[in-house]
Amino acid sequence: MQGTGGKALVEQLASYGVDTVFGMPGVHTLAFFEPLENSSIRHIGARHEQGAGFMADGYARATGKPGVCLIISGPGVTNAATPIGQAYSDSIPVLAVTSTIARDVMGLGRGMLHEITDQQAVTAPITGFSATALTGPQIGEHLARAMTSFRTQRPRPVHLSIPLDVLDEEFELTPGRTFLPQRPGPNPADIRAAVEVIRMAKRPVILAGGGCRDAGSELTRFAELLQAPVVTTVAGKGVVPESHPLSLGSTLQRARIRRLLENEADLVLAIGTEIAEPDLYVTADSEAGGDAPAIADPTRLSIAGRFIRIDIDPATTVRDYAPDAAIVADAALALQALADELAGHGGPLAATSWLADMDTIRDQVRNDISTLERQHIAVLTAIRDALPAEALVYGDMTQIAYTGCVYFPTDMPGTWHFPMGYGTLGYALPAAIGGAIGAPDRACVAVVGDGGLLFTLQELATAVEQQLPLPIILWDNGGLGEIADFMRARSIPEISVRPHNPDFKALAESFGCLTAAPQSLAGIGQAVQAALRADRPTVIIVKQDSEFLK
Repeated sequence: MQGTGGKALVEQLASYGVDTVFGMPGVHTLAFFEPLENSSIRHIGARHEQGAGFMADGYARATGKPGVCLIISGPGVTNAATPIGQAYSDSIPVLAVTSTIARDVMGLGRGMLHEITDQQAVTAPITGFSATALTGPQIGEHLARAMTSFRTQRPRPVHLSIPLDVLDEEFELTPGRTFLPQRPGPNPADIRAAVEVIRMAKRPVILAGGGCRDAGSELTRFAELLQAPVVTTVAGKGVVPESHPLSLGSTLQRARIRRLLENEADLVLAIGTEIAEPDLYVTADSEAGGDAPAIADPTRLSIAGRFIRIDIDPATTVRDYAPDAAIVADAALALQALADELAGHGGPLAATSWLADMDTIRDQVRNDISTLERQHIAVLTAIRDALPAEALVYGDMTQIAYTGCVYFPTDMPGTWHFPMGYGTLGYALPAAIGGAIGAPDRACVAVVGDGGLLFTLQELATAVEQQLPLPIILWDNGGLGEIADFMRARSIPEISVRPHNPDFKALAESFGCLTAAPQSLAGIGQAVQAALRADRPTVIIVKQDSEFLK
């Protein structure tokens, strides 16, 4: 059967189970839209390509499936580069499919509409790979490579460019082949070597990252077998229930936990984490200067004990640290194999006194908070109490969400989402829209700051159009509060951090949103619950200087 490149793309996406794509129609993407009309795939129209990219990210985090955005060449690609970079940093499977100029003028710099002389090079540094389909059959080949990489490697985004003439060109379509290989398992010799190191430990600590998102039950079983406390990165938040006796929560950013890992543990097992610079940030930790923000040495942990690394990415197992043992494998398969091997070696390894120390450490972290964090926690608790356990929360780069990364409790993986690595403002609103569309049976919330909301405010129109019951918690501190704090700490005048803000209530209502301005903690919870029952998004404005928060 004959068909165009656009038809081949849509049919191949559908064969991989893609049911939703995000984007904006454009003159260079018409060939995408012709076959969409009779496809099972629905198109969600964003108001900006950056929003479309973040929606694909939020969808992927909510569903565990690749998030797909279809966008135009040139300015669409550069607009989407920021969310692609965020997905790269946080290992989120986002597939960005874009048009590009026709093959006979590629690279010539003739000033064609939407031309980038080397579009593939724009996204190469922020993707697992960036490719251009120069023939119709290559569309399916590149899609197969993308879907395989999402499953068998660190799931970084992929950019596929398709020239305009390839999109319109007809060729013989073949039925889509959607074979996906199994996730990579561990080498038995590596398992045995790791077990030998583990059996020597009396004070083990597990450090779990985003690579453990789908390994929660295996990680919990493994931790219980060792009787080892579990610390997570923000990306790994909830992989072991934070109410579990062995959980220390997503507390890697706290100075007390850093000392635990560096000086007190005789074994650290890092699983599914690169231990990147942002993972090691210490925020408003009183041990590091009270209310003033402080950052510990961002380069690396100085681990005195033994060190084991488990990661699906071979390079990560040896980057920055020399491990005593390393396992290259999917986290769930590696943990299952380790637990099976350890089960034949008797009872728990950790000393009883070591676990008793964890209660003290947990209390220290819980109580070691700044004045501002205490205020944040009160609001976050009101939000948490209003939500079901499985609710999806998307936080922006705003101070209240920084606090939430540590102190917003969750017992489920994949329920707290935050742009940790790349650190993009404007993430939460469109990502929450993608999450709400991908998981309509789950409550979904965005937590944004007044500065960050203005980056992607236009996507309120998308949320209204889709009739999403989305609470948007707007933490209004009158500017860029985090940067203002850093400026004061360095005796820099507050330059451009207190900009003029619009009337957020009037602005939200002009989009068709509902609004609320609660005047108590109970009122915040009530507003969230009402928003979840609505037929449109609700912007819930909470001012940092409110009397009820003082």
